[in-house]
Amino acid sequence: MDSIREKAYAKLNISLDVTERRTDGFHDMCMVMQTVSICDELELRPTDTGRVQVKSNFSFIPGDERNLAAKAALGFFEAVGKQGQGLLITLQKSIPVGAGMAGGSADAAAVLRALNRLYGAPLTADALETLAARVGSDVPFCVRGGTALATGRGEKLETLPSLPACKFVVCKPDFSISTPELFRKLDQTGLRCHPDTAGILAALRDGELEPVARRMYNVFEEVDDRRLRTVREIKSVLLDCGALGAIMTGTGSAVFGVFRPDADCSAAVAALRAEHGFCREAVGVDRLL
Repeated sequence: MDSIREKAYAKLNISLDVTERRTDGFHDMCMVMQTVSICDELELRPTDTGRVQVKSNFSFIPGDERNLAAKAALGFFEAVGKQGQGLLITLQKSIPVGAGMAGGSADAAAVLRALNRLYGAPLTADALETLAARVGSDVPFCVRGGTALATGRGEKLETLPSLPACKFVVCKPDFSISTPELFRKLDQTGLRCHPDTAGILAALRDGELEPVARRMYNVFEEVDDRRLRTVREIKSVLLDCGALGAIMTGTGSAVFGVFRPDADCSAAVAALRAEHGFCREAVGVDRLL
């Protein structure tokens, strides 16, 4: 069987709210999410080894089922009755690791989409998203893509009107932030503010970019963590360079600004790349499934 290629697109949080802690120790979330053009590239090649392996340009990324891409492949083969099928996943990563951009989840989602296509679409879109939820909380959104409201642990999705045309400038400082650590600190301190999710949804329905950008908010920016000073500094640069709004995505550490589609973002990219290394322009990506 021939190999197949698939792109794994990153996500950004237009808003992120934590609504409550659940009895199972997880948290209920309410997030407006957007797929963007920064992406990893995958090649999937069936093999006769009987094993699923991942090879990546990043040597520290695991090559077995600890990798969400391998876990997704194993789940797919079980779901379609092809247990024991060998597969080599070659992964060229461009999404920064530890950024809050769902890079691992995007890779897993790309594997599910690609395998479903390679094997003649044995799973419906709904079945593929159900399988994705067993792989990880962000994987269903990354399978579907586009603009969506995610609730529960992130697996309950409502497709939203597309974000109006715009540019993103995404910057990741040279550190990552532990997700469990941020949740622990959030549980200790509680929340003073929440995003205006209803206002964002109304602005999306009206097709208006600036009201969306003004309402962008991530509750994790409230957490008392010295590294968030750098997040605030990056936001200031983006806003000074003309961003309509700027926030941290996920649990960080990447920060992005939203610009009008005709904006010249070169000054923001140059300033942030000189200071932090990773800084890229991106655009929104519509629904994938």
